[in-house]
Order: sequence, then structure tokens, then C-alpha cells
Amino acid sequence: MADTAAVKARIRQAFHRAAGTYDQAAVVQREVCQYLADFAASHPCPRPLGRVLDAGCGTGHALPLLAARYPQADLLALDFAPGMLTHVRGHLRVCGDLEQLPLAAASMDAVWSSLAAQWCRPQALFGELARVLRPRGMAWIATLGPETLCELRDAFRAVDDLPHAIDFHCPQTWQRAAESAGFAVCGLQRRPCAALDTDLRGLLRHIKAIGAHTVSHTPRTPLGRKAWHRLAHRYERWRRPDGLLPATYDVILLALERRP
Repeated sequence: MADTAAVKARIRQAFHRAAGTYDQAAVVQREVCQYLADFAASHPCPRPLGRVLDAGCGTGHALPLLAARYPQADLLALDFAPGMLTHVRGHLRVCGDLEQLPLAAASMDAVWSSLAAQWCRPQALFGELARVLRPRGMAWIATLGPETLCELRDAFRAVDDLPHAIDFHCPQTWQRAAESAGFAVCGLQRRPCAALDTDLRGLLRHIKAIGAHTVSHTPRTPLGRKAWHRLAHRYERWRRPDGLLPATYDVILLALERRP
């Protein structure tokens, strides 16, 4: 079994290094953030919002939206990459792991988490969210499903048979884990969101610039020239009629209410 701590350390390091380039490259992240905002509006919190946690806040790009949407709430920005938190301004900041939240029990009225949950074990994540949420508090989550970067996964098959990415969980796994942790699933939606570029190198730069490049359970050596040629040639089958290459993110949206 993979060393969870080692994988987490590599993910944390990747996002820490990406902090300086994240905002310029995070086109998909901003789009998913808007998806989640619209989804949350369709599944409002039944209790007054005094405290809202942005769990996995990155550089804080969702905080202005949350402040405008919930002006009465105190917002807490949490991320496990210290470099990301240095870009957050005007809000309380906490560095912490979503699976071990450094927060008191029943201290939050709602949790917002956009594109962070996929790096967690669902049972551990939802156990912690259930612990820190007050009864009837809401968790609005955008995460990634197993079809994420399907084009890149397909292209790597022309190189070797080794896994080159973490296998993300399907919607049913997220739903079961949420329900077993004491949540009612008020809404579940799945939709694609694509990053686009004219060539593969540009796409990979985008993925790496936001820290979300594929993280396998064991480090990989760089591709040689022949392997790169096979990868790029295979990826061409995904080129769209408008001439752009896509890197598709399989976005899963969840609206969860903590049962009393």
C-alpha cells in the first residue's frame, strides 16, 4: 500500500512551489469555483452563517466571492501548503490538513471546499467535516472524479503500462462516505471542465503551474525524447475542431447537510 504520508508530502510540496504562479494559471479553478457557487446557491444552509471555512483555500481566490455571498459570516481560510496562505489577505488563516483539522468541534456553520477534497481519503475528510460542523451545517464541495485528465491517461498508454496519476474516486464513493459520516446528501452533480491550449507542452505547463500535475505513488524519471514523441503523437487524437487540445477535469459537486 502506498505511504499516505509520503504522497501527502509530495502534494503539499507541489502546491507550495506553485503558489507564485497559481493565480495566473488557475483558469479551471476559477471556473469550478463559479460552478460550486451556483450549486451552493441551489442548496442553501438552513442555519444562520456565523462562521464559514474555506477548506483548501489555495491563494484565496474564492474568498471575495464568499465574502460577497455571505457578508454576515466570519471567513476562515485553511490550506496545507504554507506558500498558498501567504497570498491570502484580509481573513484569518490556518495551515492544516483537511483530514486532521486544527479546529474545535462544532465550530463552523458551513464548509466550502473547491478542488481540495480529491487529495484526501473520503472517510477521513468527512469525519473531520462532520466533527467541526454544527448540526444542520452545510458542506459544499467540488472535487475530481476518475475521468480527470482522461486524455493524458490515454496518451501515457503509448509510453508504458505504469500508472501516471492518482485514481480519483467516483461519485458513489463520495456519497457513501458522506452518508456514513452523518451527512445527508442534498445534491450531487457531475460536469466536465477543460483547460485548453494549442499544444501538449502548454497544457502540461498549465497543470504544473497550479500544482495539480499528476502525482503517482512513486516518483517518475523525466520522459526521454522517444517516449515524449509517442506521448505527444497519441495526444493528438484528442485535438478539437477548433485546433485546441483539452485537458479535461471530471468535476463532482456535493451539497451535504450535517444531520442533527
